[in-house]
Amino acid sequence: MNAVATLGTRGRSFFPGLMACGVVAAAATFLSEHYGAPVMLFALLLGMAMNFLSVDGVCAPGIAFTARELLRLGVALLGLRITIAQVEALGWGPVGIVILSVVVTITVSMVVARLMGFQSIFGLLTGGATAICGASAALALSAALPAHPLKERATLFTVIGVSALSTFAMIVYPMIARTLGLDPQGAGIFLGGTIHDVAQVVGAGYSLSKEAGDVATLVKLMRVAMLLPVIVFAAMLTRARSNGAVAEGERPPLLPWFAVGFAVLVAINSTGWLPQAVQAGGSKLSSWFLVAAISGIGMKTQLKDLVTVGLKPVLLMFGETIFLALLVLGLMHFGHANGLVG
Repeated sequence: MNAVATLGTRGRSFFPGLMACGVVAAAATFLSEHYGAPVMLFALLLGMAMNFLSVDGVCAPGIAFTARELLRLGVALLGLRITIAQVEALGWGPVGIVILSVVVTITVSMVVARLMGFQSIFGLLTGGATAICGASAALALSAALPAHPLKERATLFTVIGVSALSTFAMIVYPMIARTLGLDPQGAGIFLGGTIHDVAQVVGAGYSLSKEAGDVATLVKLMRVAMLLPVIVFAAMLTRARSNGAVAEGERPPLLPWFAVGFAVLVAINSTGWLPQAVQAGGSKLSSWFLVAAISGIGMKTQLKDLVTVGLKPVLLMFGETIFLALLVLGLMHFGHANGLVG
């Protein structure tokens, strides 16, 4: 009875903040559907406009819960978007391009971030967002990285930056594909391998042709699948850095629960047992949780904190975006020359 009472009390304390984040998420979704801008960007801006709700008010506990726990649940549910068969359908050429581009981009980002005076984990955060799946990857990696006074500000900046760059890429990259004379499959691999967010990949791919859109979507989902090993790497890095700082019993788990959930859902989804309605519903629920979570993060952030980030982080993310595009084009050229990519 005590446990039930405690759960009820906590639920009542979370409710106002959960409702606030839900309202912001609904408003952001409405604006995104009617004006075409990334929903994450609207959620961030609206959330920051309501940041007074998170300052020692009745909404504060629910906002914190949404920004942390609903975020993790949303990341886990991303597994319902991917099946192993989808990856196998494209062959090993695009798979190799995705794996190499993700690994190399994140590695270079961590090194360059250190050279620019940042911590290497900031490069992991921005590089992972650029190389994998935009705002969703930024949120997932932030959840797996060690606590830091500036982590929420870095996460918020990364989400804003990657959303803006993804919109830019959605407009410009199809023109690049046409200029380079890429066939529909090649255009799909390029767009799916370089544009940050799933929605922008879909928009860019189908603006060229149905075939290009189908290939771009599959390649993008392969990049989303890379989220799991990168989260494992982030968790291992967190454990390694916590060795000297906390007791053995307090070290973070090797694999966060939401990463396990992600992997389990990919495996279940790959069996073909799940009805289409369950897959669609889980994917939609994941999107809602992630939008609500970024609304909560926006509410917890002061705008003046973002103004102080300076020019260097902007240059880092822009450079990562250009690097990824050139890297994927180079790998496509190599694969085509060697018969690995059609």
